[in-house]
Amino acid sequence: MTAIEFENISKQYRLGLVSTRTLSHDLNRWWQTSVLRKEDPYLKVGETNDRTTRGDSEYVWALRDINFKVEQGDVVGIIGKNGAGNSTLLKLLSKVTTPTTGTIRARGRIASLLEVGTGFHGEMTGRENIYLNGAIMGMTKQEIDRKLDEIVDFSGCERYLDTPVKRYSSGMTVRLGFAVAAHLDPEILVVDEVLAVGDAEFQKKAIGKMQDISHGEGRTVLFVSHNMESVQRLCHTGLLLENGEIAYMGSVTNTIATYQKMYAVNDIKEWIDNSPNIYDGVRFNRFALICDGVVLNRELKSNDDLEVEIDFELTEKISDLTLGVSLFDERGRYIYRALQIDTNEYFNNQLRLGHNTIKAKIPIDYLKSGMYNVVLDASRHNARWIIDPFNEREKVLSFNVSQSDIFSQMHSTGAVISPRVKWTHQ
Repeated sequence: MTAIEFENISKQYRLGLVSTRTLSHDLNRWWQTSVLRKEDPYLKVGETNDRTTRGDSEYVWALRDINFKVEQGDVVGIIGKNGAGNSTLLKLLSKVTTPTTGTIRARGRIASLLEVGTGFHGEMTGRENIYLNGAIMGMTKQEIDRKLDEIVDFSGCERYLDTPVKRYSSGMTVRLGFAVAAHLDPEILVVDEVLAVGDAEFQKKAIGKMQDISHGEGRTVLFVSHNMESVQRLCHTGLLLENGEIAYMGSVTNTIATYQKMYAVNDIKEWIDNSPNIYDGVRFNRFALICDGVVLNRELKSNDDLEVEIDFELTEKISDLTLGVSLFDERGRYIYRALQIDTNEYFNNQLRLGHNTIKAKIPIDYLKSGMYNVVLDASRHNARWIIDPFNEREKVLSFNVSQSDIFSQMHSTGAVISPRVKWTHQ
């Protein structure tokens, strides 16, 4: 049974400060639509919602022509870059604001956690806010009484239950807010990025609760997050928004893969530095992925040979240099770190002042299909970074692995790698 249906949903906003022109616009809109029975004149002048570019119109489409259905009991992860329309979509569903065009049909009671402190009154205590939220959702005092201990225990805020919410930290407020939203028997639970405010223990607890709600109780969950690991673990279906429009909808695995390819940090196979940067006695000239003797120019098969090449210069004699690479998958998970640390003394004796080039084979035969990022790793003096891989983003190379055999059928699992294990029968 369909729990939520978005039909031709669009949301338009007017940019800038409210000025004296607002009244004239409103009167013109009322005259055209209510009296003359014509189409809203301002619907035609809106521009696509791209926050990175300056437009010519003061009207912008936060969402445009959104059509999709969510079945009862499904868990949908909504992803997209900042400003793509994720939060606007949830606000429309939660009736915080209304759509400019289209219709939303939702069957059942909706509980929302869209931002820290949603629905809370700062002057009221945590206990009073629990009863207030329950009453807003249409629950009786007796129903809330039965759930109170469970809510308080889940939130972990028992000591501060009779303290005004305005004195709570953002993490405590989210804890209590999520506990209320998840335990007051909603048919539809809507959660925005706010869980990121909580600590790791609470995030794990919250995701477990949402899984229980969807799997055990058959309730529907819409979850917006930029944490792909959480989305992958929790959701069945994925919805990718780009500039207010649906870019992709399908399985959560395919949706995340599409998102990662659209917004990959880098899509380069070779980095060349023409600047005079010197890192603690080392100047890096080139960092490249090599296949068949040339810079990688195609998608790899799992049985291909892939090499990494690092070209650098030493401006002083060094005996404590460690070089290597780190490998991450498309969801940012750390796969491995490959260093020449075991042969460090021999390695450094081979280095010379001036130009040096080192190569190493990168094993990929156990990697499942997908995109991978290779980060240049360099340190001196007991692993003190001379290259910070998380700030030197231009030194991140990427490659794609595809598999055409039976292993490709196994990649819908959450496993990080898929080793080719040789089995014997006795």
